[in-house]
Amino acid sequence: MASQNPTVAAEAVATPKKKKEEKISNVRGIRNAFFVIIACAIAAVCIFLFAMGAPGNFEGNDPAGHPINLAGTVYKGGFIVPILMTLFLTVIVLSIERWIAISSASGKGNTTKFVSDVKADLAMNNIDAAMQRCKDQKGSVAAVIYSTLVKYKEMDANTTLSKEQKLTTLRNEVEEATALEMPALSQNLPIVATLTTLGTLVGLLGTVMGMIKSFQALATSGSPDSTELSTGISEALVNTAFGIATGAFAVISYNFFTNKIDNLTYAIDEIGFSIVATFAATHN
Repeated sequence: MASQNPTVAAEAVATPKKKKEEKISNVRGIRNAFFVIIACAIAAVCIFLFAMGAPGNFEGNDPAGHPINLAGTVYKGGFIVPILMTLFLTVIVLSIERWIAISSASGKGNTTKFVSDVKADLAMNNIDAAMQRCKDQKGSVAAVIYSTLVKYKEMDANTTLSKEQKLTTLRNEVEEATALEMPALSQNLPIVATLTTLGTLVGLLGTVMGMIKSFQALATSGSPDSTELSTGISEALVNTAFGIATGAFAVISYNFFTNKIDNLTYAIDEIGFSIVATFAATHN
């Protein structure tokens, strides 16, 4: 019966600890990007039909006529345009969402300074001060470090495990806490990565369809229909531009936020190593 008490005690400590981690982390973000895509699709169709397709954008107030401004020219891009606009708006919205989420994950203060301050507390073996810094900082890095420091104090009070077992437990705690935080940071980024290729491919599809219309106009008997020819060229160029813009913005966004996540991961690894090293140096 006595051998079961440490396990029960550990479980009792683990439950409130997880609640504290959630409060410290507080990573915000959109859980289901499907609704974002639907909302962007509705917005894209409305902009395409009612803004770009407004009669005032064409000669004689006739959408079937020649466009007199950029909005009318984009409207001539055909039905592929609202699809590309949906992809482009989705990239923008998810990029803003990731900015908010990763900013909240970074915490209230500068992450580099926070790591430096916690390492200084560890050097003085002031664990309580380091834990308080985590509570003040908040964010994913602070949540992982706080969880590890709680385990640090638990191992410090443990008299049954060997030093190697305690060090292994601390390393496992860092890995587990990191594994719980990282999915919240990279959420929705796979969609942005997919749009990198999808936007370019859909734009290419619109380009090909526009060129087909242009060649059909050239193939008509007698003189080619200038209206059909210009419509086909407009469709090709507009879709090319939208596809390139969507793909380029998605690439920039994905690489930017991936780099941000890598920096947070590096900070966690750095301070996690310091915690384990401090425990190894101060315990026999």
